[in-house]
Amino acid sequence: MTSDSRGKPRYWALVPCAGSGSRAGAAGPKQYERIAGHPLVWHTLAAIAAVKRITRTLVVVAPGDGFFERNPTGALVVPCGGATRAASVANGLYELCRVGATESDWVLVHDAARCLVTPELIDQLIDACEGDPVGGLLAQRLPDTLKREQDGRVAETLPREDKWLAQTPQMFRIGLLMQALEAAGPGVTDEAHAVESLGHAPRLVPGSSQNFKVTWHDDFALAEAVLKGRQR
Repeated sequence: MTSDSRGKPRYWALVPCAGSGSRAGAAGPKQYERIAGHPLVWHTLAAIAAVKRITRTLVVVAPGDGFFERNPTGALVVPCGGATRAASVANGLYELCRVGATESDWVLVHDAARCLVTPELIDQLIDACEGDPVGGLLAQRLPDTLKREQDGRVAETLPREDKWLAQTPQMFRIGLLMQALEAAGPGVTDEAHAVESLGHAPRLVPGSSQNFKVTWHDDFALAEAVLKGRQR
């Protein structure tokens, strides 16, 4: 099925925003903590909104989350967050189809807490994957030596030459991602993992070291420094 009057698939963004952010040590969900004068998720949504090829952005929040009621946004906000990231994304995909997306359209799933993504990075991902039979993700080659731990000690040093750090957005056809998430179950950690479970090999698109996920308490200060540096 085609997606617009010219038969071209459209691009949609889906932002899972239902996590509690417990590892960040914040008083509430980390995506709503203020960074560089605005809630963290505001920077995320602004970068996506600047990509003109994206038809619409859907934000998945937890049931009862009133943040966007107090802070209106141009994105579509749906309280369909699930118990896991995979469940939240799957629920969000069904909501996208309810508002007019088709299974042949592309969806770009992006972490709410990756607030340093830029429109340029998102465009690079779309350019690299729009003709790909599978889709792909932003990622970065592992820069450091990788250790495997056992009981608090190094058990093994692993080769890093073929290792990448997965980032987001991750871009796949809506129908393929729906099928992949349903087949893979709740244990998958990202969309590419689900697609891999069907036997596909997503494309790796070089991202940026600045496109990190705010996870730990120290990450807030680093993200703020980067954002303020860009503002200057």
